[in-house]
Amino acid sequence: MKVIECEIEGVKIVEPDVFGDERGWFSEQYNAERYKAAGIAADFVQDNESFSSKGVVRGLHWQAAPHTQAKLVRVIRGAAWDVVVDIRKSSPTYGRHVAVVLSAENRRQLFIPRGFAHGFVVLENDTLFSYKCDNLYNRDSERGMRFDDPALGISWPELDVPVTLSAKDRTNPGFAEIVPWEEAR
Repeated sequence: MKVIECEIEGVKIVEPDVFGDERGWFSEQYNAERYKAAGIAADFVQDNESFSSKGVVRGLHWQAAPHTQAKLVRVIRGAAWDVVVDIRKSSPTYGRHVAVVLSAENRRQLFIPRGFAHGFVVLENDTLFSYKCDNLYNRDSERGMRFDDPALGISWPELDVPVTLSAKDRTNPGFAEIVPWEEAR
């Protein structure tokens, strides 16, 4: 597997090895020892999937302590433009983001350490998104901020369909109004 270090420390793009022949292909999607050797030492305890149509935006989300989560995300079917924002106030990259296309075709994964807001916009209909999390979900620790806050400087892709948000995501605060990750512990 190939691991690409992103410009924000701790965020990593993983490109698993794919072995194909006339029958199709095989790829190891997760191996704790290999990922640990690559600097991804999370102990994943929960797997989630979301299914969405083109134009759906999910995020930007995170969980406050003591239920913070690191995530390993990928797209199993379709494609999504995935974004993580550093919300660690003490970080030199506080407020900066990394964005990457995850798709069934490119088979990329994105590792998101604790202390980051996460979200994505779906680029193709019938997209199936998969998350591995290193802590269990807790409704009371759920947090979010506006995906399109100009203060973040995120250039979301233009689509030929309207953006669809949940009612909760439509009321999320802007970046200036969030409680930074360390302060939420």
